[in-house]
Amino acid sequence: MGINELENLLRLGQLKAEPPTSAEIEIHLQSGRDRLRDALVPGLSLSSRFLLGYSAAYAFALAALRRQGFRPANRYVVFQCLPHTLGVGPEIWRLLAQAHDVRNGFEYEGSDEVTEDLGLQVIRCAEVLDRLL
Repeated sequence: MGINELENLLRLGQLKAEPPTSAEIEIHLQSGRDRLRDALVPGLSLSSRFLLGYSAAYAFALAALRRQGFRPANRYVVFQCLPHTLGVGPEIWRLLAQAHDVRNGFEYEGSDEVTEDLGLQVIRCAEVLDRLL
């Protein structure tokens, strides 16, 4: 699924070829499932739920990329690869790319663009990725 596009990203230096290990993939999957479960805990702050949902989605997307035998050069490319690793449409990967930008602003610049709607959408995207794996 989408291996030509992934090989193009490899040539551009956005991905590195590296054989996957089942242990590493399992760790990413378990991490994603733990964080997704935690993101659904009632009473957590909006920012905590968003960050946990984002981390879960990232762990699932990374597991899918590693299954294909690639490692990302940066975090952002993991979401861009989702159409080629899990066959998801733009409604998933674009939202997660947006969430990546919001996460970076929140974590590194002190911005507060996290909304309830974005947090819920990120969690829903993580759930979709989990089901596809």
